[in-house]
Amino acid sequence: MATITKALYTAKATVTGGRAGHGISSDGVLDLDLRVPEAMGGPGGGTNPEQLFAVGYAACFQSAIGVVGRRRKLDTSASTITAEVTIGTSSGGNFGLAVALHVALPDIEPGTAREILTEADRVCPYSNATRGNIEVTLSVV
Repeated sequence: MATITKALYTAKATVTGGRAGHGISSDGVLDLDLRVPEAMGGPGGGTNPEQLFAVGYAACFQSAIGVVGRRRKLDTSASTITAEVTIGTSSGGNFGLAVALHVALPDIEPGTAREILTEADRVCPYSNATRGNIEVTLSVV
C-alpha cells in the first residue's frame, strides 16, 4: 500500500441516496443527480458512479501520459482516452469492476506509444490504486 507523504489536494463530496441519489462537491462545482442505469434495472436519466470513475480515470491517465511525454520530450497533447468501466458480479457473488483504457496517441509510433502507456500506468495514481484489485486493460488505438 502506498502511503501519502505530502498531500497535494483532497477532494470532498457528499452523496445522499446512494446510486439513486444526489452528489455534490464541497465547492459546489459538481452537483448532480445519480441514477441506476437502465441496464441495471434502474430508470437512467442521471449519471452513475461508473461514469464518474471512467471520466476520473481517463483524465488522470491522460495527465500521466503528458508527464511521460514531457520526460521523453514527445508531444502527447493530442492524445485521447476512451475509458470503459464495467460493473458485474465476481466470484463469490460480490460486485466488481473492470476497466479498459483505449488510448490514441496521434503522430507517435505504435511501439513508442505502448512504452508510454506502460510508463504512464506506473505514474497514474488511479492505476496505482487499482493495480492488483481490478482488471485494467490498456490498448493503443
